Amino acid sequence: MSPSAPAPFHLVQVAVHAPLHSRVGALLSYSHTEPLPPGTLVRVPLGTRELLGVVWDAPVPEALPADVQLRPVASVLSPLPPLDAAWMRLMGFVARYYQRSLGEVAAMALPPMLRKLTVEQLQRRLQRAARVPAQSTDGYDAEKTVALTAEQQTVFEQIERQSGPFLVYGATGSGKTEVYLRMVQQVLQRNPQAQALVLVPEINLTPQLLERFQRRFAPEWGAQAVVSLHSGLTEAQRINHWLAAHTGQARIVLGTRMAVLASLPQLAVIVVDEEHDPSFKQEEGARYSARDLALWRGRDVGAKVILGSATPSLESWHACQQGRYQRLDMPSRVGAAQLPTVRLLHMGQQPKKTVLAPPLVQAITARVQRGEQVLVLLNRRGYAPVLFCGDCGWKSDCPHCSAHQVFHQTDGRLRCHHCSASQRVPRHCPGCGNPDLLPLGHGTQQVQAQLEQALRNVLRPDGQPVRIGRIDADTTQGAGQLQTQLADMHSGVVDVLVGTQMVAKGHDFRRITLVAAIQPDSALYSSDFRAPERLFALLMQAAGRAGRDADFMARQDSRPEMWVQTLTPQHSLYQCLARHDYPAFASQQLQERRQAGMPPFVFQALVRADAKTQEQAQKFLQDAASAGRTLPAAAGVFVYPPIPLAVQRVANVERAQMLVEAGSRSALQRFLQAWQPHLHAVRAQHKQVQRWLVDVDPQSL
Repeated sequence: MSPSAPAPFHLVQVAVHAPLHSRVGALLSYSHTEPLPPGTLVRVPLGTRELLGVVWDAPVPEALPADVQLRPVASVLSPLPPLDAAWMRLMGFVARYYQRSLGEVAAMALPPMLRKLTVEQLQRRLQRAARVPAQSTDGYDAEKTVALTAEQQTVFEQIERQSGPFLVYGATGSGKTEVYLRMVQQVLQRNPQAQALVLVPEINLTPQLLERFQRRFAPEWGAQAVVSLHSGLTEAQRINHWLAAHTGQARIVLGTRMAVLASLPQLAVIVVDEEHDPSFKQEEGARYSARDLALWRGRDVGAKVILGSATPSLESWHACQQGRYQRLDMPSRVGAAQLPTVRLLHMGQQPKKTVLAPPLVQAITARVQRGEQVLVLLNRRGYAPVLFCGDCGWKSDCPHCSAHQVFHQTDGRLRCHHCSASQRVPRHCPGCGNPDLLPLGHGTQQVQAQLEQALRNVLRPDGQPVRIGRIDADTTQGAGQLQTQLADMHSGVVDVLVGTQMVAKGHDFRRITLVAAIQPDSALYSSDFRAPERLFALLMQAAGRAGRDADFMARQDSRPEMWVQTLTPQHSLYQCLARHDYPAFASQQLQERRQAGMPPFVFQALVRADAKTQEQAQKFLQDAASAGRTLPAAAGVFVYPPIPLAVQRVANVERAQMLVEAGSRSALQRFLQAWQPHLHAVRAQHKQVQRWLVDVDPQSL
């Protein structure tokens, strides 16, 4: 009996997120009984594990060496339509530009539950989603259509006529969101398959904006037409929403930075709200910028891209000056609403150690007695940044990090905000036994306590005592806590809200008439050249929470205000803030950056290394720099000496970094591509280095 012929097989190239220590970053070859189209999701064996992978459109060898035996594809997620060519181009760009492996980037963009579902489970999910009535509008009342202002109409028409990309530079409360809604609505009405992507910087902004989009679009396109994508979703929610976007059932995807990587086969318009926000930059793994990827993706697929902000990033502002973006201005608030008057309160003229200046307390008192709300901004949680012994100089340093443990009074603990180490507050100084430990500096807990003391005898118009709330990372850890606290603010349950930057942007609090900024000066002396830009944006955004409801302000016969407690009221940043003059601030900052040779006039990348000692981390970087300087692509590229990070040690790991700079983006990219194999080779010689990474276009130094 003749032996049976071997079963035919087809070689397929698969992008797989291989373990870091394996140093496998390229496509891997597998066999399958049938040809598989690019974009097909498969499960493949790698070592002893089975991993999710994506079949890639890549050349395959005509013949394999005789001693090579390919492992077969374990399973094909056949119920799922293949990922399209545009999505694969996006993944390829992310991998190349941000110096990551293709498999890592592709795996990061897919919902984690896809790694666990069987083919049958996936089929059932898709069938359940298909059975949802397309026009299910229960629970959604159509939002009343409002007439556009003259400024809104002009901006809308320009976006409609031109190709973009666009930067909508609009004052807080100018109605930028309504322009986004109208543009998305028009695109969807013109094309029955078109999809829209709307990016927001923070998870806490997503539910509020999602509700508005659902009210606008669900009555016409169904409850499943609008979905969200962000890290706050459960795994089941995330995969359901991703599948809705991938199959085209979802017409609008609203989410944080991760949503820019979603599969949207019919993408026609992209909106990046608050485009200046640093949250759009991923700080772990592949350190991509969602704003920059939105621009690249829009150009690649021919989708309109709309960036919006009252305080645009200096990179976007500069791009408008160069003619790469089209700037559209909306300087006026909707209706008769006025921008707040900015009052600069010189703390050098106040009593020493004052946290809340008496004039500010009087202004807050007057507001709450009239039934108005107040927002107090301090971008530092906890009670005090450090505990201090006046006798021996002991401070509450973290034993694992080169940072202080922050004093949290509510539960009597010291916590490190870098490694999360926690301990009870000592009864006596560990150094000398002194029982009088002093809090240095101020946090949101302390400001809340001082407000409760200062306003203890103040009554609201209904005769009830003043209620003071606090929103920061400590008060919003539980599920639904943030939404509950925001609802209390919207309904008027809370009179004075103390919070960090998470409450300073995007929220439409209708009864806030006064905003106070406590101790913002520290950013003026930061070693990070972007600190002034971020401070100005934060203060402008916070000021924008005051006086948004013109009718309420008219009934109260009141004018909105922002108070800034500062030791340097003459500083040019505060002078521009007092005039709401972002163009002047941007012009000054760009001039300083041009003179100093800083972005956006140069292009940067950071190489970072972690090791047990600082010497080991810096030695790896020094050897890597030596290898890089010998490359032909190093012409026009400057590699700075390695230095420790600002917070040098975290969780007993020493961290160092090295800045790489070039006058052009292409020169930097050519160098990084050529340098990559040398970095791997140097890493193999430094076993003591725990990890290293390349951060292209870093947002913090």
